[in-house]
Amino acid sequence: MITTARSDGEGLQSPRSPPSSPFLLVSVTDPAKMGNGVQAYISYKVTTKTNFPEYQGPEKIVIRRYTDFVWLYDRLFDKYKGIFIPPLPEKNTVEKFRFSAEFIEMRRQALDTFVNRIASHHELQQSEDLRTFLQVDEQTMERARSQDTGIFKKKPTDLMQIFRDVQSKVTDVVLGKEKPVEESNPEYEKLKRYIFELEDHVAEAQKYAYRLVKRHRVCLIIVAELGQSLADFGKAVKLLGACEGDALGTAFSELGAKSEMLSIKLQREAHHLLMNFEEPLKDYVRAVQSIKGTIAERANAFRQQCELAETIKLKEIDLNKLRLMRSEKMLDAEHEYEELKADGQEATRRFETIVRLMNEEIVRFQDQKTQDMGRAFHEFAKGQARLANAIADAWRSLIPKLESLSVS
Repeated sequence: MITTARSDGEGLQSPRSPPSSPFLLVSVTDPAKMGNGVQAYISYKVTTKTNFPEYQGPEKIVIRRYTDFVWLYDRLFDKYKGIFIPPLPEKNTVEKFRFSAEFIEMRRQALDTFVNRIASHHELQQSEDLRTFLQVDEQTMERARSQDTGIFKKKPTDLMQIFRDVQSKVTDVVLGKEKPVEESNPEYEKLKRYIFELEDHVAEAQKYAYRLVKRHRVCLIIVAELGQSLADFGKAVKLLGACEGDALGTAFSELGAKSEMLSIKLQREAHHLLMNFEEPLKDYVRAVQSIKGTIAERANAFRQQCELAETIKLKEIDLNKLRLMRSEKMLDAEHEYEELKADGQEATRRFETIVRLMNEEIVRFQDQKTQDMGRAFHEFAKGQARLANAIADAWRSLIPKLESLSVS
């Protein structure tokens, strides 16, 4: 397996492998605004370091935009049925937010995670489309996007519509006699139940993580205003206390300075909470949606297999009738029958492959989720402890000075 590493130093796999081992290191950095007005977009520097023989040299740097990442996602989703394709961050169309420094950094981090999850996957890392994405120049990449037709134009929204159709009615019920074609498999039902429950739980956790970040920002505004007010008050009191050795004025100035310092720490912690707690949870909300798209593809493959099997049975009945009648149409019917059988066998193989891959993928997904969630909550706990200690230390250092003033 190719070794990969995240640009933030927390790779999905450790890059510390022997030099002779195959490795693929990818980073998404240096976001830059390109163009103006409605045509403006953000470009990213994508750096690849590898010793994989299919790649062009040990290092390659290309410039990519969000639509290039979408192209890669669509290609992989269409080609690798049954594999959970890592999710992309949403596209923000609100002008005042999509070019803010915070949004750009969140997008960069999410795109970095997206590419590295692909590069760490034992099958996706072999993709020709991934090599194209990581190596070709910008003009070639643009031509590849514009030349995509047919199935590669299908969007995730189309897949989710398929999923909704599958959930409600996979096939039309004719005159109330025909039953919907749905897979009844205990393991499959267990998988769907797990994904739906996970979606609810992660969405709920992400909602409260958002509230935590929002409250941190409210506290930030309050503390910042308090810090400035105390600093101004300290200056005034310092003038008042000048005739008494400046002790009172100095104490209040220090009080104001501590408050300003704490406002900066709170701002940093709010940003840390957003990037390392809320965003990972949001990423798993997106991941569940991507998995639901794969479930929709499985349901569609099962329906096609069943419909072909039914068509083959009907064709076999017709063929037997023609044989009894020694009809001149028998040869054409036999040819059609053999073609249908081949299609049916291919549909069965396709469905069985999807089932096998999904069984492997859910185990990998659960292992990765355990690691990522553990890291996110660990970062949350560390951040809260760090902030609480900073607040306690700041006020604790002032107590002796204030106490000396109160007893003097």
